[in-house]
Amino acid sequence: MNHGDRLLALVRALAAELKPGAGDFSALGLDHRLERDFGLDSLARVELLARIEREMGARLGEAALAAETPADLLRLIGDAPWPNVPLTSAVAPAPTPGNFVAPPAEFATLTAVLDWHVRHQGERIHIILLGEDGREDAISYARLAAAARAVAAGLLARGAPPGSRVALMLPTGLDFFAAFYGVLQAGCVPVPLYPPARPAQLEEHLRRIAGILANAGARWFVADPRARAFAEALSGKCPTLAGIVTVAELAAPVAMAPMPTLAAGDLAFIQYTSGSTGDPKGVALTHANLLANIRAMRQAARATPADVFVSWLPLYHDMGLIGAGMGSMVVGFPLVLLSPLAFLSRPVRWLEAISRHRGTLSAAPNFAYEICANKLTDSELTGLDLSCWRMACNGAEAVSPVTLERFAARLAPYGLRREALAPVYGLAECSVGLAFPPPGRGPRIDRVARRALADEGLAQPVGDDLPGAQAVPGCGHALPGHAIRIVDAAGRELPERRVGRIQFRGPSATAGYFENPAATAKLFDGDWLNSGDLGYLAGGELFVTGREKDLIIRGGHNIHPQELEEAVGRIAGVRAGNVVAFPATDPRAGTERLVVLAETRAAAAAHARIRAEVERLAVELTGLPADEVVLAPPGTVLKTSSGKLRRAACRTAYERGELLRRPRSPRLQVLRLLRDAAIVRLRTALRRAAGGLWGFWAWTVFALLAPPFWLLIALAPTLALRRAAARAGARLALAAGGILPRVTGLENLPDGGPAIVVANHASYLDGMALTAALPARFAYAAKQELLGHPLSATPLKRLDAAFVERFDTARGVEDTAALEARARAGDSLIFFAEGTFHEAPGLLPFRMGAFLAAARAGVPIVPVTLSGTRALLPGRRRWPRHSPLAVTIHAPLIPAGTDWHAALALRDAARAVILARLGEPDAGYDDYLI
Repeated sequence: MNHGDRLLALVRALAAELKPGAGDFSALGLDHRLERDFGLDSLARVELLARIEREMGARLGEAALAAETPADLLRLIGDAPWPNVPLTSAVAPAPTPGNFVAPPAEFATLTAVLDWHVRHQGERIHIILLGEDGREDAISYARLAAAARAVAAGLLARGAPPGSRVALMLPTGLDFFAAFYGVLQAGCVPVPLYPPARPAQLEEHLRRIAGILANAGARWFVADPRARAFAEALSGKCPTLAGIVTVAELAAPVAMAPMPTLAAGDLAFIQYTSGSTGDPKGVALTHANLLANIRAMRQAARATPADVFVSWLPLYHDMGLIGAGMGSMVVGFPLVLLSPLAFLSRPVRWLEAISRHRGTLSAAPNFAYEICANKLTDSELTGLDLSCWRMACNGAEAVSPVTLERFAARLAPYGLRREALAPVYGLAECSVGLAFPPPGRGPRIDRVARRALADEGLAQPVGDDLPGAQAVPGCGHALPGHAIRIVDAAGRELPERRVGRIQFRGPSATAGYFENPAATAKLFDGDWLNSGDLGYLAGGELFVTGREKDLIIRGGHNIHPQELEEAVGRIAGVRAGNVVAFPATDPRAGTERLVVLAETRAAAAAHARIRAEVERLAVELTGLPADEVVLAPPGTVLKTSSGKLRRAACRTAYERGELLRRPRSPRLQVLRLLRDAAIVRLRTALRRAAGGLWGFWAWTVFALLAPPFWLLIALAPTLALRRAAARAGARLALAAGGILPRVTGLENLPDGGPAIVVANHASYLDGMALTAALPARFAYAAKQELLGHPLSATPLKRLDAAFVERFDTARGVEDTAALEARARAGDSLIFFAEGTFHEAPGLLPFRMGAFLAAARAGVPIVPVTLSGTRALLPGRRRWPRHSPLAVTIHAPLIPAGTDWHAALALRDAARAVILARLGEPDAGYDDYLI
């Protein structure tokens, strides 16, 4: 029997085991799909790879998890190592923890911590990378720092401005860390992205990533060479991208530029949740946030440089990047790192790495512990010694008490102590960690009355053997320096053992979501942040009962889906971990319907039994039957890249009738993506061409109209005629370009007597916009330097502008007195109170001249907000871009006196009115100048 026949026999046998009585799989061949045709999902693939290794002697690598057909696997088997071909492996020396020294706590940034390591222990091993071929690569602090500096130099050579966002889509390895720290050293902000897990999910994944890149305003995309085609498909959807590069291209030799100086409050990176879709929520975290969180976790876990952290967690995920990656940097312990695919292809590798490298710390979501408890054979576990493992953190998703006990019992013969298991709680909005149990205590399981918990929100303790008890694992106390409280829907704090919304605060907490003020507003309740989770406190310890948005309210009952999902997952024929309970709107009943979606490989004949069992469990656990039980094939339940259930997405697909629709083939998805990208590029090109044509037209109009109106202003015999000519020319020019400003509030201008208009300043076109919008009776207060330019000096003089000195203090005081005199004499003046403008959005501080003149002359101030001129002709640019203009004239402000304090009050009031209307940030309120 050749390799192909042997492989097909294994695949068919496994499929038959998973779907007994479903039919004859002998008709399926090498080119049929593993998931769609054979029904093998990700967990079934783990079992298949184990059988291939055991029965065919071929140890497949991480690429096998992405294989779509047995033919793909067969090609990989041809390249795999066989028992009679010994592996040559360069094995890194085991860490020697005693040689590591913890960096002082005085450093304010991650890059400063790395610099300290390089200066004091540069050759010490920071990371040991475990390759799938058995090789180990030891990375010292000095080697990492050199690679990061090369990346930083490459970014600076390409003109990456400080603060610009740089997207990273890189596999676990030196390149990721070099890129991450290199982006930081260049003064930019890294945005880690998760790669597409499977070709069949490419189209949906692209939509999510495109939304994230657009929200982040990413300027550069650093991708692995294998992901470059994927990144290219994204470029058409992300107009801010200036380029797509690999780490090797960035690290090419270039002239070293000075690295920017970073501060504790600088943005360190933006963390997007793997479920981010149409409304991406990127958690903005500063260096101060991250260092505070890591140092608090170090204290709670009693971590020292003598520890060894072993991790397979993805580096785009908070627990893998911050807890393991940055934690090893800040605390000073070595990090033994393997890729997520290495774990999924052979889960025992995680435990082997802990045993071999004497790992003391490790963390994973609940599903990883479940796999190890149920899928590993005695032969795989033989020889392991896990007695070194002192803290096994279980977090990032709902923690199952059943999994905790299974894992502890399964690995107890191999040295694992139950006391090492530590359910923890955290969230991206608090960097990563929020609550930790005491090390060495073991899990604390609270057994409470299920009905009282669901109907009254009361965590009432009951005996272990009482029917109807619900087990809730404790996640420990708030990290040092942090606080947790439980509140009701109105925000009132609840007593212990009352279920409510979990809120927190502390130095690790984010200031908000990047460029998403609406989501940020929902995040905060005063100085407390909403976690989105539900739970209760008992003895100060946190017990999490579910997600607030996942709560199902049906017939007056509050149903938390997690326990029902776990129970349904234990039914014979149902795929554990692939069950979702969610609400569906029922407008006729005025309540929510309970829908249970469960993946199954069972034959149709078994579906009635499974549905009946689901109904029984629903009544038993919730007191109410399910309204609908949907049994679906593997791959139907939607999950995030980190394995979390996407209940809201499942609900949306259910309500749209798309839940059981088969995905398009990967080839068709790629063609659709390329088509969409081409359409986006074409539209972008057309918009740019139209913008260029409009800019050319605008300059043509200006060139045609400026000379005759300049002559009219210069030669007209009276001031009234000259001002009327200026207004007519401005209106004609703006109207010809289709941008005549929309003016509101003209009634706020005083009918008789003088007034002083103060406006924000954003562009060279502000004067033209105001001239077109306001009556022809105002004179401008212009800077003295304009007198040196004949083309501007002549019309300004003829329009009776008042010239002021900005830099000579004595002369400036004289000019203010002259302005006061003109106001007293009945002149109406226009001031750009900022005195200058910048390209970046933001209202600058106001100078005092206009307000002193108004107060001393007893003349009202009229605030005016100019909108759109910054977009029309920003900064020092010369080529305009079409933008609608608006001029808002606010109610006049009457001076309350004639002294300095009255002028200050006028300034503050006028600036507040303009800032509220402008919609731009406050760019400073100090260092005001006269």
